Amino acid sequence: MANPLFFSSLMMATGVGIPVMAALSGTLGARYGSTGLAATVLFAVALLVAVAYLFAVEGGLKPLPQTALPFYFYLGGLFVAFYVLSVTWVAPKFGVGNAVAFVLLGQLVSMAAIDQFGLLGAPTHAITPQRAIGLVLMAVGVFLAVRRG
Repeated sequence: MANPLFFSSLMMATGVGIPVMAALSGTLGARYGSTGLAATVLFAVALLVAVAYLFAVEGGLKPLPQTALPFYFYLGGLFVAFYVLSVTWVAPKFGVGNAVAFVLLGQLVSMAAIDQFGLLGAPTHAITPQRAIGLVLMAVGVFLAVRRG
């Protein structure tokens, strides 16, 4: 059974890491003078961490399932690359707070659609009036957080 407190804490820590990653990767890209080189270095580090996790936690490679998955399940890597390249390029120019705030706004829109319609194999969670109000308040919060003056 899922532990909501553990999962909530883990995702909160993940959320804390997103702006930290944006600041680090943006500065790396600016110092290197290359968004692509910075992203390549970041992905090399990420690959090493993922391989270490695969072997240390999961015990190494296992046979792949015999069932075929639709090709779009492999496109997550494109979204990771798009995020890292975008935030590495934009954060030094637009500000880490602004960049991450609009990432958050995009996440709100995307998660609401995925949950509402059960897209990409996700469980369906309807947008109730209470949830809609929460999403609107969060979106307003994003705009207030980035507003200057």
